[in-house]
Amino acid sequence: MSSVLKKDFAFENIPSTKAKTLRINLNPDIYGTFAEIGAGQETARHFFRSGGASGTIAKAMSAYDKDFSDAIYGVENDGRYVTQARLKTMLSHEMGLMEERISREKHPERLFFSYANTVATIDFAKKYKGHGWVGIRFQLDPDQKEFDEIIMHVRFKQNEARLQQETLGILGVNLIYGAFYKYHKPRKLLKYLYDHIDKDTVEIDMINFSGPNFEKVDNRLISLQLIKNDMTDAVMFGPDGNNLLPAAVLYKKNILALRGSYRPVTKVNMDMFEKSHNIFMSEQTVNPDKTIVIFEITLANLKASGEIDEQDFMDRAELLCSLGHTVMISKFQEYFRLVEYFNNYTKAKIGLTMGVNNLVEVFDEKYYRHLSGGILEAFGKLFFKDLKVYLYPMKNEETGQIMTSNNVKVHPRMKELYKFFKYNGKVMDIFDYDPEILHIFSRDVLKKITNGDKDWEKMLPEGIAEIIKRKELFVRKADKK
Repeated sequence: MSSVLKKDFAFENIPSTKAKTLRINLNPDIYGTFAEIGAGQETARHFFRSGGASGTIAKAMSAYDKDFSDAIYGVENDGRYVTQARLKTMLSHEMGLMEERISREKHPERLFFSYANTVATIDFAKKYKGHGWVGIRFQLDPDQKEFDEIIMHVRFKQNEARLQQETLGILGVNLIYGAFYKYHKPRKLLKYLYDHIDKDTVEIDMINFSGPNFEKVDNRLISLQLIKNDMTDAVMFGPDGNNLLPAAVLYKKNILALRGSYRPVTKVNMDMFEKSHNIFMSEQTVNPDKTIVIFEITLANLKASGEIDEQDFMDRAELLCSLGHTVMISKFQEYFRLVEYFNNYTKAKIGLTMGVNNLVEVFDEKYYRHLSGGILEAFGKLFFKDLKVYLYPMKNEETGQIMTSNNVKVHPRMKELYKFFKYNGKVMDIFDYDPEILHIFSRDVLKKITNGDKDWEKMLPEGIAEIIKRKELFVRKADKK
């Protein structure tokens, strides 16, 4: 790492945006390009205004015209411009020019970076608030062959393009500053992105860290921070552990969602998934090529034991990812809010797979007292669209009776409302379930793991027990010692 950069770590917590840009400008080693499309040269402007920009900015540009943009960066496969693929193309192209045009022999200590954003601000009709991709590719050592990279997606909430532009400019400064001076503390870097920005003005709903200096960063934990820090309402990550943009994953898709604790994932969870998935795929309006399955965990579930246990969260994520599933963490304690969120991105069919006990809670009035329209308002939002509940049976531990949609016990005041939705085909029983596994509950499996009872292994899907034992998942640190 540059000796000058090392010395710079002596200063901490410089508050103003101007101070951040000036600190970077006065560092003789940090040198790079700015490519900003869609909202003007908002980030570069801060560096020019603070003074000494010639020591930082090799080039600043905007390619507003699509033909010019395509001539510089090429045409994307989907023909779109405000995408992650476009941002990555911009970062790659600009960094390539830096390496090609700036002599290493002449500037052996230079730390190259390319900052880029491609955004769409609010339209004149104010129908679409605007969103964009922002990123930086950079190095912290002049001999670093593989570059580090931070890429994020933002959603604007302000109602004026000018205000959105100003927010983007400050956000860009915070990102560049964080990349060079807070890279070793990615969680703090995340919080510093909102320096001098009101959280009500912009939402960060996806961010990924990659490169040699972020090898130990698990992007799933970073996703969790976005939720914990109130930066967004929901995050997603794929089987590879990298964060996904929910809007891109859900856009115009049929969605089958399964809510659970998955602590750990059991044979019942997989049976619920497989059987409901088969029914969902057989629906006439469902195109398998335009369908996504989401395993969802609520933030409230992660906080069930008090504060969020990040290792516990990672253990759950590890197992779901190993099974090849896409995971969503959300703030949506009520199902209607989850469906509302999905409806922001798709008008296609939505399926919710749940157990009988979950359905009983859905019809409990106490969860909707905060709504002016009470349970009727919630149900209007929940069942108004093309939605269906796939109900997995439950065995009554006392009587041995199998509980289904036909004999489920809801509050007397809710009986007629329940009948209305059931007879209109909004609730469908899963009949081909495995009766031999109905006694399995995640909480019981967890107790057995904690108590060292090996009986738990046969309650889990194939291969899951081996992963839990090999990686010592769901075992407290004190127990591992």
